[in-house]
Amino acid sequence: MTLPTSNIIVNSRKASAQMATRHTPFIFNEWYVAAFSGDVGRELMARTILGKRLVLYRTQAGQAVAMEDRCAHRSFPLSRSWLDGDTIVCGYHGFRYDGQGNLIETPSQKTCPRGIGIRSYPIVEKGPLLWIWMGDPALADESRLPHQPWIENPDWECSSGYFHHPGNYISMHENLLDLTHLQFLHANTIGTPDYASAPFELDLKQEGYYRLLRRIVPTTLSPVWGNTTGITGPTAARIVTSEFLSPGLHRVSVTFYDTALPEETRPVFHIHTAHIITPETDHSMHYHIVHGRDFAQADKALGEFMHEQLFAAFNEDVEGLGALEAVIDDVDESHYEISVASDAPAVAMRIYIKKRADREAEERLARLTGVTA
Repeated sequence: MTLPTSNIIVNSRKASAQMATRHTPFIFNEWYVAAFSGDVGRELMARTILGKRLVLYRTQAGQAVAMEDRCAHRSFPLSRSWLDGDTIVCGYHGFRYDGQGNLIETPSQKTCPRGIGIRSYPIVEKGPLLWIWMGDPALADESRLPHQPWIENPDWECSSGYFHHPGNYISMHENLLDLTHLQFLHANTIGTPDYASAPFELDLKQEGYYRLLRRIVPTTLSPVWGNTTGITGPTAARIVTSEFLSPGLHRVSVTFYDTALPEETRPVFHIHTAHIITPETDHSMHYHIVHGRDFAQADKALGEFMHEQLFAAFNEDVEGLGALEAVIDDVDESHYEISVASDAPAVAMRIYIKKRADREAEERLARLTGVTA
């Protein structure tokens, strides 16, 4: 579907009530990235995900473990305790837990209470990423993992980074679903003055998958792309696809080529960026990024230049959305926003997340009360 960029949609309060905000409950029955694989080792690591305090570590065999970050005795943080083999010994009273969260020793008495422990969470390692399931463990289906095979493909050269982001994950998904802001927020890094006005196409047919494709042809590429592809003139093509794949993952894919060259002989360059979004609280998130390219794989200097330039741009997102978060803190009930045609994927995403979050909340209430709707 293609919509004219002049369309303006004013969100009524009724329509806005159907969309997720930073106050919408989290979706727990979903895969999120807990950390980069290399960040979790034999040191106890504290991390908050979906408002839950966790402790992460690896067993002596290298298996990643994620558990509640509290002792069942007096709630001392286990991340401030120590590892003994594959077990955690609480740093307060010495209670010991195995890798499944079971209490297996109480030093102050000979008999350890049975059936006592803390929650552990399913965790799956795929390439450089540790994926965690925070919801019902019976629903932790690995086939639903939004894995990106290109990250581990030897034909793709990848670099990665992490930001502790002072903003809400809904706003970040909105930011990524319409990259109009490249022309303005990223004017000094990866933006170009013709980006926002370029034609775009929308794909909103499949629930839970939303896409915006923008064609900037012809254009002059910003240095990070012009210098790395060698397309430095005004005849470049920049085809950008933004895709919402899950509440925890967004992918941006770009194709570059020189329109001045014959189609059958011109080189075509591709990049993917996995924007990996894990809510920490309703106003902060863990933002992992993996960026890959299928060209100049052996050029270390080019890779370092691209990484430096791109992560400077990603930092602009972090700072910009942090500033946005501060404004939202101060608005009153009269506050409203408008949406335009290019916001259609973001609006669809927010409606989808709200529906899923509400459905999960109803199911949790039904389990607690035994009453179904």
